[in-house]
Amino acid sequence: VQLVESGGGLVQPGGSLRLSCAASGITFTLYELGWYRQAPGKQRELVTTITSGDITNYADSVKGRFTISRNNAKNTVYLQMNSLEPEDTAVYYCVGKRFTTNYRFDYWGQGTQVTVSS
Repeated sequence: VQLVESGGGLVQPGGSLRLSCAASGITFTLYELGWYRQAPGKQRELVTTITSGDITNYADSVKGRFTISRNNAKNTVYLQMNSLEPEDTAVYYCVGKRFTTNYRFDYWGQGTQVTVSS
């Protein structure tokens, strides 16, 4: 199983980025997917999730600015990030789990760095 993130980088405050996560080795359509982030010196935070039925949830800190989506034909999940703030600077990890009732995610990507700075 592999989850491979891409799309991170350096962006100015107020800018946008789109992260992608390509999955392999799983029956993608059956999985709940999401994004965690971890900033230096801070606890890991669950940013957003999307179920196999396209139900989404967001952390309060990103509601209205971030959008998660999935393309089942491409086995890919996306995170569109708009109105980025310096506080969004973190390593972003793509995650997946088979059963929504499970608290923990089964699989993690290697992470991609997002830096918001002028």
